[in-house]
Amino acid sequence: MSRPEIKNLVTWPRNLSTAIGGGLSTAIGGGMSTSLNGGASTALYGGMSTALYGGMSTARYGGLSTALYGGMSTALYGGLSTALYGGLSTALYGGLSSAIGGGMSTSSGNVYRSNTPPWPVFLNELEKRGYLAQAGLIRRHLPSFLYPENYF
Repeated sequence: MSRPEIKNLVTWPRNLSTAIGGGLSTAIGGGMSTSLNGGASTALYGGMSTALYGGMSTARYGGLSTALYGGMSTALYGGLSTALYGGLSTALYGGLSSAIGGGMSTSSGNVYRSNTPPWPVFLNELEKRGYLAQAGLIRRHLPSFLYPENYF
């Protein structure tokens, strides 16, 4: 069982795998790819795009949105939800889970996907907006090389 598909939700690989298709891969389809639709792309549908559905968008389904399914939503499936499949969940398939399918997994299979920007950017945005408890929780699970102060 994996995270449900939500219509209109654009996601990118956000685990800790450097393999092709992984969250730390810069290859096409990777979470740190700057190519079209890539997880670190600023182009339309990219993980760093501020346009509709982008990882840096505050609009509905965006990575910085507080609306349902948004990256900063605490509702079910949201980026700041601790519920099953949520971005702050340590349960199987959660954003902070190190198991296969989780956001802290280094596995190249069943890669965790999210609508949020890349981890270092997401942490920066959370802290800028005053979500310090949530940022602290992520820091306790995320390798320190992905902390904004170490990454940029």
